[in-house]
Amino acid sequence: MSDPLHAVSERFALAFATVAGRFADPIVRPSDHADAQINGALGVAKELGTNPRQVAEQVLEAAGDVSDICSSLEIAGPGFINVTLSNQFLSTQLKSVMSDQRLGVRVAPTRIMAAVDYSAPNVAKEMHVGHLRSTVIGDSIVRLLEFVGHTVIRENHIGDWGTPFGMLIEHLIDMGQDTAAQELGVGDLDNFYREARNKFDVDDAFKERARARVVLLQGGDTETLSLWRTLVSESTHYFNRVYQLLDVLLTDADIKGESSYNSLLGPVVERLRLAKLLETSDGADVVFPAGFNNRDGDPLPLIIRKGDGGYNYATSDLACVIDRTERLGASLLIYVVGAPQAQHLKMVEAVATQAGWLTPPAQMMHVAFGNVLGSDGKMLKSRVGDTVKLAALLEEAVERATVAIAQKNPEMAVDERSQVAHMIGIGAVKYSDLSTDRVKDYVFDWERMLSFDGNTAPYLQYAHARMCSIFRRAGVERISVRSVGPIIFDGREHTLAIRILQFDSAVWDALDKYSPHRLCTYLFELATDFTAFYEHCPVLKADTDEQRMSRLYLCDAAARVLECGLNLLGIRAPEQM
Repeated sequence: MSDPLHAVSERFALAFATVAGRFADPIVRPSDHADAQINGALGVAKELGTNPRQVAEQVLEAAGDVSDICSSLEIAGPGFINVTLSNQFLSTQLKSVMSDQRLGVRVAPTRIMAAVDYSAPNVAKEMHVGHLRSTVIGDSIVRLLEFVGHTVIRENHIGDWGTPFGMLIEHLIDMGQDTAAQELGVGDLDNFYREARNKFDVDDAFKERARARVVLLQGGDTETLSLWRTLVSESTHYFNRVYQLLDVLLTDADIKGESSYNSLLGPVVERLRLAKLLETSDGADVVFPAGFNNRDGDPLPLIIRKGDGGYNYATSDLACVIDRTERLGASLLIYVVGAPQAQHLKMVEAVATQAGWLTPPAQMMHVAFGNVLGSDGKMLKSRVGDTVKLAALLEEAVERATVAIAQKNPEMAVDERSQVAHMIGIGAVKYSDLSTDRVKDYVFDWERMLSFDGNTAPYLQYAHARMCSIFRRAGVERISVRSVGPIIFDGREHTLAIRILQFDSAVWDALDKYSPHRLCTYLFELATDFTAFYEHCPVLKADTDEQRMSRLYLCDAAARVLECGLNLLGIRAPEQM
C-alpha cells in the first residue's frame, strides 16, 4: 500500500492497541499543520477516562523508533499527533511505486465478475444530453473495475423492443426501406420517430396497422423481424458514431437489447409463480415486495404482467438479473441509471432476492446521478427549446476547443491541432460531468469547462503537456530517468512526492464509492502541486546534475500518474498543446 498515511496508520496501530488494550484505529488524516495527523488518542482517552495528551504520549512511547518513516512527531492541541514524513522514506516509497506498472495501485484482493449496465439509448431515437451522464460515468467505473483486476461485462441495454416498434416498422414500410435507412443513416432518428408518432396519433388506419405489426413482431414473423433489424442496425450505426466521438469503450459486442430477454419473460412469471410470490391485483400479475408501500400505507406492487397479458419493465429487469447471475455468473450488478429509478430498482432487487435469484455474494448496486442543467437552472435545452442532442453537443465542444487551441498555440500544425482539439473538447465535456458529485445536478457551462484554469480537463491536460515538454527541452528520454533515485530536499518536492504516492488511495476511494469525482479531485490536487513545484524548483537549471535528474524523475512520475488517472476517467492526455 503506497499511501504514506496508510504506512503511518499501520505503524501506529500496534502502539494504539498496546495503550487501549484492544485494537484501536489511529485515525490518520491529512493535516494543514503537518504531513499527517493522528487523531485516535481522543477516542481511546474517552474510553479509558483519561487525558488525551497523556494517551498520545503513551502511544509515542509504545511506538518506539519510527525514524524510518517520520522525521518528526509533535503532540498538539487535545492529543493530536502531528507527523512529518521522512524525505528518505518518501524517496524510497516513490522509487518502489514508480517501478510498478500499476503505479502502486493495489489489485483487488478478491476478483469478481461485474456486469455494468450503462448508456442504454433507444432504437430510432437520438441520444441526448441525458445519456451523457450514464455513458461517461459508466465508462469510468468500467475502467476502474478493470484496472484493479475485476472482470467486467459491459451491458448496453438498448430499448429495441415493445409496442412502439409497431408504428416504427409501419412508418418504415410507408417510406420505403431504402429511403428510411438513408434517413436513419444520417442520424435523423428523432424526426423519423416523430413522424411515426404523429401518424399513429391522427391516422386510425395506421394505428391499426401498427398494432397488428406488434403482434407479428412478437410472434416472430420473418418479414417483420427483417424490418425490425433494419431499424436496430441503422440506429446502432448512429450510436457507434456517438460512442467513437465520445471516446468510450462500448462496442456492438456490448449491446444487450430488451429483445434479448424476450424468451425469458414467460419463465420469469412461471418461476415467480412456483416461488409463490405472484399475486393478482386488478387483473395483473404482481409481486408485493416487503417494505414498499404507497402514500396511503398500502403495499406497493411490482407489476410483472399487465392485465392484457403484456409484460412490464420489471419483467425485463428481473430477466436481466437471472441472465446476469445465472448465465454470466456475475456477482456484482451495477446499474448506472438516473436517480428517479431508485425505487424501481430497489423493488426489482427485493423481488429477485425473495425469488432466490440474487443471493450473497451477488448484489445489485444503483449508481444514481443527477441532471445536466442550463444556465437558467432548468434541464438543459437547445436554443429552440428541444432536448440537446448529444452528437451536436460533442461536435460543438471540438469546434470550441479548436478555436481555443489556435489562440493558445497558433504555431501548431493543422493536423496536430485537430487531434488535440478532439482530446480537449471531448475531455472538457466528460470531465465537467465526472468532476461533479454524481448524485448532484450540475450546470453546463462552456466557458468554465473549456478554461485552462481551475478544476477542468484542459488545465489537467495542459499540466501533462507541460510535464512532457520539459523532457523535450532537456533532450532527455523520459524512460532514462526512471533508474534514478529521487532526492527530496525542497518542501514542494516533499509535497509532490506525497501526492503522487496517494494515487492508490484516490483510485480505491473513487471505486469504493462509485464516484469518479473523487479521482478528479485528486488529479486536480496533483496538477496543482506539480505547478507549485515547477514554479519554485528549477528543473533544467537545477544547481547540480544530480538534482536535475531527481527533479526530472519527479516530473516523469507526476506525468505517468496524471496520464493514468485521466485514462481511468476516459480522457486522453496530449503530450503537446
